[in-house]
Amino acid sequence: MPSSTSSAGVLPTGGRIFTSIPDLFFIPEFVCGGLVWMLVASTSVAPPNPLGWVMFVSVFCFVVTTVWFFIFLCGANQGSVWPSLDVGFHFLAVVFYLSAAVELAFITFILGQIPSGSTEALKTYRLDVAAVVMSYVATLLYFLHAIFSAIRWKSS
Repeated sequence: MPSSTSSAGVLPTGGRIFTSIPDLFFIPEFVCGGLVWMLVASTSVAPPNPLGWVMFVSVFCFVVTTVWFFIFLCGANQGSVWPSLDVGFHFLAVVFYLSAAVELAFITFILGQIPSGSTEALKTYRLDVAAVVMSYVATLLYFLHAIFSAIRWKSS
């Protein structure tokens, strides 16, 4: 066999993505990313501009992870370029989510400093805190996925 096809078969396809280490993170990434998206969308911040980046990151990563998952599930990931694309996407997701998580944490901290006696403000603050936690968990999951994908890429 030529050496150009030696990396084919390195990435799992079909049901094997549910048993391989980096690809096990797909489902938790869906859940945490979706939760960030829903929690941020359910709050109201005046002005709304600071949360635009957080919403972009959560929606973008959710959609691309979904597409990525189905590419892996269908087995269309068997070319020699796919391991490096896998590392690149997950590294980009880490950078995006970390920046969004830091921004969301800062906004939540600032909003927590404003005294308000209403129960609606407390509810919004709690939703924002939950979104901050989920965004850092999503960052960690994407980071672990990127690290294990890089290890798999280097060993191929």
